[in-house]
Amino acid sequence: QVQLVESGGGSVQAGGSLRLSCTASGFLDSDFCRGWFRQAPGSEREDVADVDNEGTITYGDFVKGRFTFSQDSAKNTLFLQMNDLKPEDTGVYYCAADTCGSYYIRPRFRGQGTQVTVSS
Repeated sequence: QVQLVESGGGSVQAGGSLRLSCTASGFLDSDFCRGWFRQAPGSEREDVADVDNEGTITYGDFVKGRFTFSQDSAKNTLFLQMNDLKPEDTGVYYCAADTCGSYYIRPRFRGQGTQVTVSS
């Protein structure tokens, strides 16, 4: 069974930076899509950044070059470097993984989430 644990959230002022990490325990299939999505209270899930089973990284339109997704496959760890944060980036950030058909709908493997709060 795969377990994902996020860390690195916190509170910053607009323009600040945070680096999120997500460590997976258990076997994480190399064919899985994996990445980050966020959810603000009362809002739908937004896909922030993810990588598919061919290694293609996709960012949400709102990222606009501010965030960088990376991973250390040997350590089963995902990272999300977030720069120039804006108040609208506030939300709970989750890392997730699953077959690509499931990842974008309802991933089976998802962390508990880490809160990101950006003040103006």
